Amino acid sequence: MRIGLDATPLISPTGGVPRYVRELHAALQSLGAADEFSLFTDQPVDGAIGPRNSVLEKRWWLAGLPMALRRHRIDVFHGTEFSVPYFPVAASVMSINDLSPWLNPEWHSTADRVRQRTPILLRLGLATMVLTLSEAVRRQAIKHFSLDPARVVAVPLAAANTFQPVNVQAPAEPYFLYVGAIEPRKNLPLLVEAWREVRKRHPVRLVIAGKRREDGPRIEPSEGLQLLGAVDEAELPAIYSGALAAVYPTFYEGFGLPIVEAMQCGAPVITSEDESVVEVAGGAALHAPATNPKPWVAAMTRVIEDAALRESLKAQGLERARAFSWERTARETLAVYREAHRRFR
Repeated sequence: MRIGLDATPLISPTGGVPRYVRELHAALQSLGAADEFSLFTDQPVDGAIGPRNSVLEKRWWLAGLPMALRRHRIDVFHGTEFSVPYFPVAASVMSINDLSPWLNPEWHSTADRVRQRTPILLRLGLATMVLTLSEAVRRQAIKHFSLDPARVVAVPLAAANTFQPVNVQAPAEPYFLYVGAIEPRKNLPLLVEAWREVRKRHPVRLVIAGKRREDGPRIEPSEGLQLLGAVDEAELPAIYSGALAAVYPTFYEGFGLPIVEAMQCGAPVITSEDESVVEVAGGAALHAPATNPKPWVAAMTRVIEDAALRESLKAQGLERARAFSWERTARETLAVYREAHRRFR
């Protein structure tokens, strides 16, 4: 088969979806199958196929992409973020990474186009198959969009192989670590509030690694709070490995990749009770509600005071992380492509 993937998310250097597209594309190519994999976008992405220089093809999703898919004889197109071509010239697979644009508009103030377009594409049957990142989101998508369950498949993500425990010198002052975007859905004000309370009794820092989105909460600097901004992926394993625990208080996730990254580096994890996060953690993390800082204070205090608990969470996390790999993701995704191709013919 000839398979095309939407490379549009790759215009952003950081974030979960760009990482998904990058890692999936590389893992698919490493499978050694006879299939061919190409990237398509109308944005400036190296190595991607884009529109020809014509007015018609610049209307990308309406005309340019269908024409490019036909020109390159693509059998299956994977829309990696909520979209597929408006004309079905090939089988298509739509990724619904989460339902956050529909659950709370305040989480995505600029997602009006997705909110309007995606339900129409699904209602018209233009997505031959639908991919989610967790069983929790699969159930949510089936219910919210009234989808045939046979068309919707959950395939989990994985942390890159570079995420491994690193021998680092113990920091002078221990720290909790948050990795991810600074945006409304991630619930960082609650985390900062809980940490401030913990710090009254224990000299621990809070390190936040991630780019602030334009609508993200402003976090006032204070003693012990370190804002690293966007961090190069190559630096993250050492930062995870040196943490007392990775903390991830998110309101809602499609998967929660930083949880697996942290576990794969041997960091204990404290996270919320969101359905997808609980599914991904698989019993190898401490959980606390996203709406109440007091259980977060209690969980963080337990991790500080109980070395045996830290070691137990580390061992459980390393074992849980072994359940995920990009090879598994690629093989299961390729099976969805084959099913889409079978249904479309």
